[in-house]
Amino acid sequence: MVSFASKALAVVTLGLLTVSALAQDKPTLTVYTYDGFAADWGPGPKLKEGFEAQCGCTLNWVAADSSIGTLRRVQLEGDTTEADLIVGLDQSIAGEARTTGLFAEHGLDLGGLALPETWSDAEFVPFDYSHFAFMYHSDTMAEPPRSFEDLIALPDDVKIAIQDPRSATPGLGLLLWVKAAYGDRAEEIWKGLKPHILTVTREWSESYSLFLEGEADMVLSYTTSPAYHIVEEDDDTIKAALFDEGHYPQIEVAGVLKSSPHQDLARQFLTYLTSAEAQAIIPTTNWMFPVVDLGDGLDPAFAGLPQPDKTLSLPEEDIVAHSADWIAEMLAAIQ
Repeated sequence: MVSFASKALAVVTLGLLTVSALAQDKPTLTVYTYDGFAADWGPGPKLKEGFEAQCGCTLNWVAADSSIGTLRRVQLEGDTTEADLIVGLDQSIAGEARTTGLFAEHGLDLGGLALPETWSDAEFVPFDYSHFAFMYHSDTMAEPPRSFEDLIALPDDVKIAIQDPRSATPGLGLLLWVKAAYGDRAEEIWKGLKPHILTVTREWSESYSLFLEGEADMVLSYTTSPAYHIVEEDDDTIKAALFDEGHYPQIEVAGVLKSSPHQDLARQFLTYLTSAEAQAIIPTTNWMFPVVDLGDGLDPAFAGLPQPDKTLSLPEEDIVAHSADWIAEMLAAIQ
């Protein structure tokens, strides 16, 4: 009896040691992202569940207050960073990220993606997109502006809320939108907008709250933002004003850090992120368009959204070289 118990105890102990060893062998993929992406209501939890079901790993989200914040953190940490990937940069700050030399080539074939512009980036993989636009309440604003000049021409008591281009990618997107549409006239446009600017907030959520609370008549957001109100609130009165000069896109991207000890696993995650399974999660959690054609799998609220006829762009090298000057120009014009 004692002998049997001893043998049983040995088997149990061996089993526990085996489980412990397996747990220690299970790799952890650490991903820096912005807080909304990793939030309970964002795409992070579902993407984690889906990827862990196939990777034999643990996916660990580490959230910063913004996507620009994730880049700043990696810049400070350098090669000592714990991050294997960053998820949530966009094409407007990808150039700055590239100049750090911290990102590896992804090696994925991205030829089949559905985007508003051709994508051939060797380091950054797109996973969603939308165009920047000003939201308005259609029940109180019957005739929205159809251009920045129309917006400037509105009575001064029509107020807009925008975001700071130094801390928020939508704010940077607005800066680049104005520059792409008006070039050397950008300073003139900013001076014209000044009487309408209620505030410049640090992040998107602050300015959008002011709009929803009635403090601002319009707010800088995305052409896909109305889908949230349609799906979650059954409200189709919040709409995006489409401008004749065209709209600037935001294409959100992910990139692998060269310092990551899990290069193959990180690329496996990028492959998963651009799969139909993962892309089906994005629209009604991050409220952006997927980068693959989901067909009937795309919520009808997205399929019915009006979209701009013209997509504007700027060369990456111009953004890297001149964005600081453009930000200074904007801030001087609206202060």
